[in-house]
Amino acid sequence: MGFQQGLSGVGAAAKQLDVIGNNVANSSTVGFKQSRAEFADMFAASYYGVSAVQNGIGATVQAVAQQMNQGNINITNNQMDLAISGNGFFITQTTNGQAYTRNGQFQVNKDGYIVNNGDKLMGWSVVPDSNPAKMREGELQTLKVNTDMIPPVASDGGTTPAKMVRLTTNLDSRQTVPPAATPFSTTDPTTYNHSTSATLYDSLGNPLTLTTYYRKTASNEWEVYARVNNPNMPAASSGTAANPVMLNGGSAINLSFNSDGTLNTPSSGTLAFGSYTSIAGANPLTVTLDVGSGKSGTTQFGNTFAVNELSQVGYASAALTGLQVDKTGVIKARYSNGQTKDIGQVVLANFKNSQGLQSVGSNRWMETLSSGSPTLNNPGSTNVGLVQSGALEDSNVDLTSELVNMITAQRYYQANAQTIKVQDAVMQTLINLR
Repeated sequence: MGFQQGLSGVGAAAKQLDVIGNNVANSSTVGFKQSRAEFADMFAASYYGVSAVQNGIGATVQAVAQQMNQGNINITNNQMDLAISGNGFFITQTTNGQAYTRNGQFQVNKDGYIVNNGDKLMGWSVVPDSNPAKMREGELQTLKVNTDMIPPVASDGGTTPAKMVRLTTNLDSRQTVPPAATPFSTTDPTTYNHSTSATLYDSLGNPLTLTTYYRKTASNEWEVYARVNNPNMPAASSGTAANPVMLNGGSAINLSFNSDGTLNTPSSGTLAFGSYTSIAGANPLTVTLDVGSGKSGTTQFGNTFAVNELSQVGYASAALTGLQVDKTGVIKARYSNGQTKDIGQVVLANFKNSQGLQSVGSNRWMETLSSGSPTLNNPGSTNVGLVQSGALEDSNVDLTSELVNMITAQRYYQANAQTIKVQDAVMQTLINLR
């Protein structure tokens, strides 16, 4: 029987060395999960069970179990490198169906898909025309980046009623009223108290400079004038820097304030300056200012003049300059005009028994009956971890431990081989008996 036990031990040791060798070979493979050879003893049982004095017949490799513990996170500063901190797997679309991976070395291919070694990253897409962006959760799709230039958006949104430019300021209540004999003039700073500028865009994305002027007329009473300069207009045309256009026919819109410095009129908090005709081919731009209300709107406090808030929806056309991914997996595209746009969200899959996944090479696993079906969740929710951009998860192989295990497996192999050698010597002695 000694041959059987020794032979099984040699085979088990060889299998263990195969597992250790595979771990060592992949100690620098991103997202790799080490395996462990697990042994079990063997007994030969009769119909009536195992005898109390029966010896075992050796050892067998019961399983090669994957160890799914976290690997170290290595910073790369490449925004498309993604690491999972915690549970979960990236979902990819391969030629053989869906696969799962911890390898986050992604890039954008020539068709705009986010890929890893040709496998397309999957997640939630954005509901078209949603603002703010809303994810189409529950509908897993391959994630794609639109690399085309984004079209311009006019500052009035190109809608009716027009979207308003938000412009709130603090007008200094300590200012004196300019002399009544002096008519308002944009070129004479003594005829107004404050001014500020903002950039607007027409429907073709041409930048326009909107300048507003604030002139105090009495205690708690002000006038607001507005004009537009268009650097793209011909020099002889109105609307150029040399020949700006006064909005609202050059007339002012009145503001009045309460004794606590908050806006009294207009009660709507809206200043409608009419429309401005830009260059040929562009739609007229409706200039409507939202000056707010209460203490969060335009005020008249005893402080220095300041712009409290300025925002508008318009922007020029722009090209894609980069991508970034936040910790919840939301992918944002950055454009040359400073705009950002959500284009999708990375989704993570988790399994009740992740050790039951089948490794198919190229840092990929496939679902099996043993693993169970995946649950899909946004990073950071329920039973999945967070996504870290600009980083990769290293292999979880402890090289020092594996080298020690290799020595142990070698001794195990040698000891079992020695068992066979001794058994052979015993058999030779029996044969030589006369």
